Amino acid sequence: METSQSTAAHPRSALNPRGIRPGSWVGPGEGRHSANSLPALARLFHWKPAKTGTLSFAPAARYTFRVLKISQAPLALALTVVALTWNACRPEPAKPPTINLVTTNAPHHAHTNRLAREKSPYLLQHAHNPVDWFAWGPEAFEKARKENKPIFLSIGYSTCHWCHVMERESFENEEIAKYLNEHFVAIKVDREERPDVDKIYMTFVQAMIGSGGWPLNCFITPELKPFFGGTYWPPEPKFGRPSFLQILQSVNDAWQKKHEAVADSAKGLHEKLAGITARESTNRVVLAPALLQNAGAQLKEGYDSINGGFGGAPKFPTPGHPAFLLRYGARFHDDAAQKMVLHTCERMAAGGIYDQLGGGFSRYSVDAKWLVPHFEKMLYDNAQLVNLLLDAHLVSGDARHAAVVRDTLRYV
Repeated sequence: METSQSTAAHPRSALNPRGIRPGSWVGPGEGRHSANSLPALARLFHWKPAKTGTLSFAPAARYTFRVLKISQAPLALALTVVALTWNACRPEPAKPPTINLVTTNAPHHAHTNRLAREKSPYLLQHAHNPVDWFAWGPEAFEKARKENKPIFLSIGYSTCHWCHVMERESFENEEIAKYLNEHFVAIKVDREERPDVDKIYMTFVQAMIGSGGWPLNCFITPELKPFFGGTYWPPEPKFGRPSFLQILQSVNDAWQKKHEAVADSAKGLHEKLAGITARESTNRVVLAPALLQNAGAQLKEGYDSINGGFGGAPKFPTPGHPAFLLRYGARFHDDAAQKMVLHTCERMAAGGIYDQLGGGFSRYSVDAKWLVPHFEKMLYDNAQLVNLLLDAHLVSGDARHAAVVRDTLRYV
């Protein structure tokens, strides 16, 4: 039977704490909905009332409910709506993390040699040359002895300009690399890692040709005795120098056809070199005035009266020479010697060898006029030039020398 729709509040109880009157329908919200709203829902879903019944929760409260007869087609529609609503309300399952594949643009190298295993920045710069480089060590020495080949030893450092030039021109050249690999055992050394090796073979090259520098290239026997050397060689004949390939061909020809003579020459040069490096100071030389005057006279002979400095292109500041000559002039009252030094300092500071914007001096000038610098600044050069320019300021009183010192120290 149907219950009356009284508007009076129903008594509250433990089972009915909100005081909902019997016959009311409570939806998902907190508001009350009268049972009269059920026909509207029935019309929406084509529900047909079937019968009513009474449901008792407790003796003190009776609740009436209706049993609705639902046809199959509307029932399917209703279940579909409920399922869609339920799926829309469900939280979406956690998605697996997206893995972004990182692609690198690492360059492909046609060649990789043993230097790729080294730690030296300079050696690593040559790791992809077509030259089959070895590091300084027993592996290379054993190969040279086993195959009876001369060793081509190349020494440099990572900030050496001409080292990079020769690498680009010659060590990356396929034709030169092929000849070098076939007839020599090539060893590359970083002088900052092995200054002891650099000192030995630099002394030999300086004694042989009267000068040295880097890259330092030396040909030595499998017993590590030098027999020929030099510095930078171009890929083709220029600058009054033979090409690097011509040097390789000449050395290989001598090694093959005059092997005994080359070996004997290397042995004799090695003995002389050992005598030079092992020479102990005997303190027999006395710095008498005559000795100092003789040194001063020799330095003055090499002075460039037009551009300042000593010698021709490439022109190095060689701070020790003008520093000595300035002190020599002050001690022996040689005004000409002092003017040479002051003129040299003025021309260097006015030229391109001096960094007019950033301060500091480059290692040397490519030309004799101090105009075109070799873009490499050395700490030991700038430290000595600071002392030279301070002395020039004290001797001349010229404030320009002091200004150059301040700029150089600011750079350093």
